[in-house]
Amino acid sequence: MKPVGKYIVIKTIEEEIKTSSGILLSASDVEGFRYKKGKVVKPGTEVTVINEDDLIYYDKNSGVTLIIDEIPLTIIQERDVVIVI
Repeated sequence: MKPVGKYIVIKTIEEEIKTSSGILLSASDVEGFRYKKGKVVKPGTEVTVINEDDLIYYDKNSGVTLIIDEIPLTIIQERDVVIVI
């Protein structure tokens, strides 16, 4: 698999989010967040700042999810990444 241009293949990471007091937020509360966490599987040929295996936060409304080798992967554009961890 080789994404071209400014596209990035990522695997979404489902997070358990706790408040500062230790309370776990429900799935419906987490759905209200604008950004999701993911791990970069493969950056595109023109992506220079983001590398394979980087953890990122990206706009959850962007991209498309495909099933490749029975694994759900999301394809986003480099401009949809807001943070590289």
